[in-house]
Amino acid sequence: MDFPAAPNQPAEEANQPGQLERPRVSLGHPFFYNDLGIRSGWRLLLYFSLGLLIYGVELVPVSFFYLGRNPLGVWTIILGESMTFAAAFGAALLMARLEDRRSGVYGLPSASAFGKSFGQGILFGLCEISLIVGFMWLLGSYSFGALSFHGWKIIQWGALWFLAAVLIALPEEFLFRGYTQYTLADGIGFWPAAIILSLVFAAVHKTNPGENWVGVINIFFTGLLWAFTLKRTGSLWLAVGWHAAFDFGESFLYSVPNSGGVFEGHLSNASITHGRTWLTGGSVGPEGSIFAFATLGLGAVVIHFWFPVTETKQASGRLDSSVNQL
Repeated sequence: MDFPAAPNQPAEEANQPGQLERPRVSLGHPFFYNDLGIRSGWRLLLYFSLGLLIYGVELVPVSFFYLGRNPLGVWTIILGESMTFAAAFGAALLMARLEDRRSGVYGLPSASAFGKSFGQGILFGLCEISLIVGFMWLLGSYSFGALSFHGWKIIQWGALWFLAAVLIALPEEFLFRGYTQYTLADGIGFWPAAIILSLVFAAVHKTNPGENWVGVINIFFTGLLWAFTLKRTGSLWLAVGWHAAFDFGESFLYSVPNSGGVFEGHLSNASITHGRTWLTGGSVGPEGSIFAFATLGLGAVVIHFWFPVTETKQASGRLDSSVNQL
């Protein structure tokens, strides 16, 4: 049976990312199927299998033709993150066909791609990194330094790093808060899924050279904050913009370490006082600063009031609850 859309909401927009679309009838063994179709665990297994297959196919020609050896080079990042996003999103498109869903419910609806929510995210991300670095500067722990290049080179490197930052944000957000969040939430609920995936998100960042446990804890809470933006806005575009702007601010604009890495093409020869790690984040960068935890809390408050729960969202949530009980 089909459920009607929530009041005052078009039927085609009734379902938000992280929510179920409609009840389905079990067509097979209960080990593999439930009333909603294939169980979420099997769907995730199939999704990652497809993603790895796509990535493997991409890797063959890239390994043969690409001779770059600098892991911190901007073109290496652009290529690697493009491949990751193609695999992650491509697998989701195949799963959407299998599950008879629109791919937009997984968090990146094409109708709002790089639109208002993305722009708001850019604003939030730039404000957050600027606040952290600003506090570091006020307390004498950050110096912008001399420019690394001038004129056209600033625009060239700025454009490259903005592209790289967006391409870093897209696969990370989609892998940890896109298809996986939607599907895992199908089985265990939105916030349990968000907590588990944020833990994985943080654990992956722990593998970065120069990362430490303070930075990892910050990454965990950052994951929860961006899951909160998904819950309130219905898409990942705000989180993508926020993520991209924060990375752009670290790697290029303020020229500080980003998750333990110092990349080529940074705007200035900035310096930080490494002896005050609690303030600067040390080798981790600003995300390891105590101020980063304060800005995350501030960001959550801003999202809460900027994107309040409306009656339409509440009605949609009640509809989801009734579906889960079937």
